[in-house]
Amino acid sequence: QVQLVESGGGSVQAGVSLRLSCVASEYTDTLGCMGWFRQAPGKEREGVAVLDTGSGNTVYADSVEGRFTISQDNTKNTVYLQMNSLKPEDTATYYCAADPFPRRWYGGRWNACGFKYDYAFWGQGTQVTVSS
Repeated sequence: QVQLVESGGGSVQAGVSLRLSCVASEYTDTLGCMGWFRQAPGKEREGVAVLDTGSGNTVYADSVEGRFTISQDNTKNTVYLQMNSLKPEDTATYYCAADPFPRRWYGGRWNACGFKYDYAFWGQGTQVTVSS
């Protein structure tokens, strides 16, 4: 069982930056796929950014493209989400997720690390609140 612990959330004004951290209990380079998801009150959970830890390939939600950056530091078993130019609509609980495999078979084909993965491990979440 892999433990994921998020930190770095907070209450900020629009336009500022935050960096979220997700520390894993296993070596992050053994976790094929890691990602950040978020859920706002009354809304479904949505994917924000995912990272194939082997290839370094990343996927971002359209709503955060160009503002958020996912990265990894394998020496610290940590994945980061750098969030710039925060907007009130970014307000949500942010969750870190990890899966051992960089690709999975579903929908009749192999799928690369992405938002639709059935991630094996999840963190408890960290709250981000952005006020205007």
